Amino acid sequence: MKKHIVFFEAVGGSDKGRDGHRKDTVPMMDYLKKLGFSAEVVFFTDEILKDESKKNEIYEYVKKSADAYVSRVNPGNLKEEKLYFDVLRKLCADGVIGMPHPDAMIGYGAKDALTKLRNTELVPTDTLAYYDPAEAQRIGIKWEAGGEYDFKKNFPKTLAKGERVLKQNRGSTGEGIWRVQIKDPSKYAGVSELPLDAEIRCTEAVDNHVEERKLGEFMDFCEKYLKGDNGMLVDMTFLPRIKEGEIRILMLYKDPIYVVHKKPAEGADAFSATLFSGAKYRYDKPEQWSELVGYFLNNLPEIKSKLGNYDLPLIWTADFILDTDVNGKDKYVLGEINCSCVGFTSPAEFLDKTARKVANTIINIVEDTKS
Repeated sequence: MKKHIVFFEAVGGSDKGRDGHRKDTVPMMDYLKKLGFSAEVVFFTDEILKDESKKNEIYEYVKKSADAYVSRVNPGNLKEEKLYFDVLRKLCADGVIGMPHPDAMIGYGAKDALTKLRNTELVPTDTLAYYDPAEAQRIGIKWEAGGEYDFKKNFPKTLAKGERVLKQNRGSTGEGIWRVQIKDPSKYAGVSELPLDAEIRCTEAVDNHVEERKLGEFMDFCEKYLKGDNGMLVDMTFLPRIKEGEIRILMLYKDPIYVVHKKPAEGADAFSATLFSGAKYRYDKPEQWSELVGYFLNNLPEIKSKLGNYDLPLIWTADFILDTDVNGKDKYVLGEINCSCVGFTSPAEFLDKTARKVANTIINIVEDTKS
C-alpha cells in the first residue's frame, strides 16, 4: 500500500475558489495527511486529454504513485469527458481504486438511471428515456422509429395523460429540465395522443420562467438535448407535491451524512428546487428523516444491482419527491441521483466534519481493498 491519494480536478470553472481548487478538495486532503496518508491534486484540461503524451504521463504517474483517485471534476468542465473517463477506466483496470469508477459515474449519474429503476418501487413505471438513433447505436440500444426510445412518437402520448417533466442528461442547476403542461386540458379530454399544434406551457427549472409554445415546436427545440455523446431526455410524471419540497440525501459511500429539504419558491408554476431559482434549503440530520432514509437504505442493494453492480460512489446524492399512494398515504419517489462531483460546502458548519468523514472513509476503503 502506497498511502497516497490523487484528487483529479479540472482547470477553471465556477466551482473553484481563488486557489484554483474546489472548496471541498483541500479540507479532504488535509485530513488524509493528518491520518498518515499523502494526497495531491492532479489537474486535467481538454488540451491535456487531447495530447496523447501528456495524458499518458498523468496516467503512468498516478498508476505508479497512488492507491486511489477521487474524481472532483464537474460535468461540463471538461468537454473531452469521454477521454477523461478512458484514463480513469485504465487506472481502475490497473488496480488503482476508482472513487468512483467512471462506469459507476455513468450508471448512477445519467438521467436514464431512473428508467433502469422503473420496475422497482422507487420510480414510476411510465418513466421513459429518449435518444436519437446515432447515440442509441453508440451505447448499444436498439432504436426503432415509433419505438420506446422515439421522442417525437411517444411524448405526445405521455403528455396526453397529464403534466410531465422532461430532463436533459447534461447541464446543471435545472438547465434543460422542463415542466410541461397542456394549456387547456379540457380541450383534449380523453385523447390518447396530442396534436402537434396543441398549446402548452413550459417552465424551465433553472429559473422557473414560463414559455408558451406549440407542442411540435417545443419538441423540435428539445431535439438539441438528444444530440452528441450522452445526449438523452428522460420523460416522467410531474409530481405536484414537489411544491412541498424535494428531499436530498447526501451519501458518503453507504452512509447518509445529512438530508437537505429544498422548498421551491412560491408561485403557481415554480417547481425548481435549486438555490438559483429561489428555493429555500434546510439541512437536517438523517435521524430527522428516519422513514425515508431507512426506505432508501433498504433499497440500496437493488439500486446497486440495477445500475451495473459497481461499488457505490464515494460522495453522492439521491433526491426524492413526495407522492400519494392508492390508499392516500405518503410515498417517496426517486427523482434523480447525482454522483459525478457532489459538493458539500453548504452549510459551512458541516464542511469540516464532512471532510473528516470522507477522509476516514477513503482510508477504510483503501485498507479493506488492499488487505
